[in-house]
Formats: sequence, structure tokens, C-alpha cells
Amino acid sequence: MDVRSYRDLKVWQVGVELVGQVYALTGSFPKTEIFGLTSQIQRAAVSVPSNIAEGHARGSRKEFLHFLTISLGSLAELETQLMIGNLLRQCDELGRMLRSLQRSLQAKA
Repeated sequence: MDVRSYRDLKVWQVGVELVGQVYALTGSFPKTEIFGLTSQIQRAAVSVPSNIAEGHARGSRKEFLHFLTISLGSLAELETQLMIGNLLRQCDELGRMLRSLQRSLQAKA
């Protein structure tokens, strides 16, 4: 395959797909996180294919490698934030369950 553009790179294509999945996932995060973890996760996800594109456009192997390193850093950041985000969702769900049990017990008192 002849790579003329960063858009021809499978790694960029998969990165863009990941961005779409991240946006879909963060749409289910608690609204209290919209300006916190949600936006951080989205920015980190966007950074991965963006740095691939920028590095490729720079035209030198050395700069491309540098931007691939930045993409890997953004991916590690994203992984960490997704783990935290998943725990937030679990805590939110557990909190709803606890409040429901509490209301149920109070109604029977």
C-alpha cells in the first residue's frame, strides 16, 4: 500500500474510530463530570490520531517518530482516564442502588 497521506495509515484510522467510541461512552458519564473527566478523556482520545496526522505531515522520520511518542503518551493518559471513568460510573450506579434501598427501608418504617 502506498502511503500518501496520514489518512492512509491504519493506525490513524483506528485512532479516529476510537475517538468515536470514546465520545459515545462519555455521553453516558454523569453530567457532573462534563467539564472534568469527560472533557479530559475526549481531549486525550482526539490527541492520539491528531498527533499521528501532525507527525506524518511534518515530512521527516525523526519528527514523525517524535509525534508517535506523543500519541503513545496520550493513549496511556486515555487508558488511565477510562479506568477512572469506569470506576466513577460504578460508584454512581452503587450510589443509586444504596439510595433506592434506603428509600425502600424508610417507606416500610
